Amino acid sequence: MGKKVAIFRKEHFNSAHRLFNADWDDEKNMEVFGKCALPNYHGHNYELIVKIIGEPDEKTGYVMDLKKLSDLEKEKNY
Repeated sequence: MGKKVAIFRKEHFNSAHRLFNADWDDEKNMEVFGKCALPNYHGHNYELIVKIIGEPDEKTGYVMDLKKLSDLEKEKNY
């Protein structure tokens, strides 16, 4: 078995949501859900770090093509 190495890829993405119960008025929604009940939504920023461990390919030196990894990450619509 050859030597294993680790590669890392970091991605950033944003997501927004609104918590709101239509059966309640705005005041009750704000009391229960706070800023998550705002009509223009409430956002979060995320950082995803993926670690791949393996033996580098003899011809390319790649453990994995980072472009393919990036494409896979973007395929997932978190």
